[in-house]
Amino acid sequence: MDKLNALKYFCSAAETLQFRETALRLSVSPQVVTRVIAELEQHLGEQLFTRNTRNIHLTEFGAAFLPRAQQLLTDSENLFSAAKEKDEIRGIVRITVPQWNDNDHILTRLLEKCADYPELYIDWRSNDAKLNAVENQLDIGIRIGTQAEDLMIVRKICDTTDKIVASPAYLARHGTPQSLDELTDRFPASSLINANTNRPWGWPLNAEMHVFPKNIRFITDDPANELAAALAGSVAAYIPEHLCRIHLQNGELVELFPDIPRRPWQLYIYRPQRTVTSGRVLKVFDWLTEVLQEMYDKEAT
Repeated sequence: MDKLNALKYFCSAAETLQFRETALRLSVSPQVVTRVIAELEQHLGEQLFTRNTRNIHLTEFGAAFLPRAQQLLTDSENLFSAAKEKDEIRGIVRITVPQWNDNDHILTRLLEKCADYPELYIDWRSNDAKLNAVENQLDIGIRIGTQAEDLMIVRKICDTTDKIVASPAYLARHGTPQSLDELTDRFPASSLINANTNRPWGWPLNAEMHVFPKNIRFITDDPANELAAALAGSVAAYIPEHLCRIHLQNGELVELFPDIPRRPWQLYIYRPQRTVTSGRVLKVFDWLTEVLQEMYDKEAT
């Protein structure tokens, strides 16, 4: 006798209280149901049902046995589901992320979630360039922007923006600018570099205002390096809020001209739309969403 299968017959019969209905549910004949229940009763040494010509009823022993049988079936389903999931969560998942100083923490938290899946491999690329998902075989991406590319499945994490910041030491050395024009005309500043033109991006404050500091003393392709230059007191900088938030809170940086409207950005995670997406990609996509929400969503601006 297949004991696990017999328990399925018993639990179904306990729900329907009709062998014929149980047979229909299990796609077998009523005679098979009757035989399996009889074999189970013989094995247990107790009667599970009382029977008459129309209906069946649980005996006192059957009623006490039912919750234990249901729990065993649930546990077995969970066990086999977990084994199936582990079998599916194997292979490589390619992820692209921007260059920022939170990457170490994001990656650490993600790898902690991957620890129970030794056959799962992560290909982690830190790159601010927009990589082609097809050409680079990308599975998942994290991006900050106004909108995602077409043919992408997107989960928004939070809204964010950029801030003009300087250190207290910088302000003590150069003074506090009284206007944005004064800041951009003569104060030492930094800028990200436009990789396409090899020229400074400037500071795109909003749709009507894109300023270019005239006294650029530091240029880089990495916002984390720009943050380091601002913390060192070398320059005033235009920094993503999620990078400089903690430094503003602890007084290492001061925000300048907060009343000037800033262009809003979205932090989002995305994956390409595909006819079939593997279980490992879906699982890592969910894990990475959880990590980002834990880090940023509760502190969204």
